[in-house]
Amino acid sequence: MELKPTESELEILQIIWEKGQCTVRDVHEELTRTKDAGYTTTLKLMQIMADKGLVERDTNAKTHLYKAVISREQAQGTALDKILDTVFKGSTADLVIQALGQHRASSDEIDAIREYLKGFGG
Repeated sequence: MELKPTESELEILQIIWEKGQCTVRDVHEELTRTKDAGYTTTLKLMQIMADKGLVERDTNAKTHLYKAVISREQAQGTALDKILDTVFKGSTADLVIQALGQHRASSDEIDAIREYLKGFGG
């Protein structure tokens, strides 16, 4: 089964990926730096994420620790596939052209793209 995190779940995963493992309080404190988030909402989301298999909960300690089951790369791939299919009707070229047209890539990023494309004979 492919795991498809929601936008809110991705926000939580970003925090867990950064820290390695977190309590609900850790995640909640990070979320409240940028948005109005209720503790019980954060708790419920993380419980749902555990049920979905996005995170696993270690219940051995007094405070439960959560760690990501899905990698950042897996989540990025799933999100990209969804955008590619729904917004760009499967056109990789349109997606890349739009991305490069909207955001100025650094010379290092352009070099990395060139190196990647060399693997395709380009």
